[in-house]
This record gives sequence, C-alpha cells and structure tokens, in this order.
Amino acid sequence: MSDFAFPSPPPPGPDRKFVLGGHLSLTVLATAEETDDRHDLSDVVLPPFAGTPLHVHTRYEERIWTVEGALTVWCGEDTYTLRPGDYYRIPTNTPHTIQAGPDGARTLVVTSPGRFAELIRRTGTPAHLATPETTWDLELFQQVTDEFGDIVLGPPGAKPGDVPFARP
Repeated sequence: MSDFAFPSPPPPGPDRKFVLGGHLSLTVLATAEETDDRHDLSDVVLPPFAGTPLHVHTRYEERIWTVEGALTVWCGEDTYTLRPGDYYRIPTNTPHTIQAGPDGARTLVVTSPGRFAELIRRTGTPAHLATPETTWDLELFQQVTDEFGDIVLGPPGAKPGDVPFARP
C-alpha cells in the first residue's frame, strides 16, 4: 500500500452553515441546484432532546442517516431509534416527527427532490452571525414551509397517531 495520502476536500464555506435558533445547526453539503433538483444533502446537528413538530412533506421524501448520538423517528405507525450507522427513509405524504436523544444527534439528511437545505437556508441564520440569543423566525419558517407543500400537523411531542391526516 502506498504512503501517498490524498488531501481532504475543502471545508464548506460560511455561506453553507446555518442555525435555527438553538434548535439545530445545518451545513449544506449539496444543493438542489447542484444536483439538477434530484436531491440535496445536509449535515444536521440537533442538541439533546431537540425535536420537530409533527409534519408531513407532500412534495419530497426525506432520508436520514445517523452519524453520532441517537435520533428517534416516529413515522406513520413506525417508531425507531436510529444510532450511528442507522438509516431511515420517510416517504412523501407520511406524517412524522423526530427527537434527538440525551446526547443530541448528528445526521446526514437527503431530500428528494431537494428542499430541506433550501428551507433552512432561507429561514435560518447564517452560523457566523448567530449568537446565543439568536431566535428562530417561526413566521418566516411557516411561509417557506407552506411554499414547499409541507403541512404542520401538531406541536413538538405530538406523534402521528395523535392527529388525523388525510393524504392529499
């Protein structure tokens, strides 16, 4: 085996790093524009016990691969806790929510076609501008969520069986 080592790729620039208040931090690794809208890819870090509202994506599916920590996914009738190396696919039109474990979670998230990275880019705060007081603009988030065909069904903590949902 050769002693030659290939150099590491350059790190993502500051224009690709965002936060949603203290809820999550995200680094865009690939945009929909870069993949002809086939998908996007994001590196997402959730602090301990951070979660999402119960929601559904009507125009894209979501895939989650856990890198560090643990992430519980409630999706339709299924509940799984993903640990490092675990993968889960959330189909379009399926109510779901997630919650990080006690040590938080780091995941790679792919949406097809690409939407999630754009949602966070448009509604988050560039990480280099964020402070501990940075908040999440929920009104703006809801506007972009509506534009992308996402439907919020319930608050964080609500599970898919808690709210009736008629598929579009």
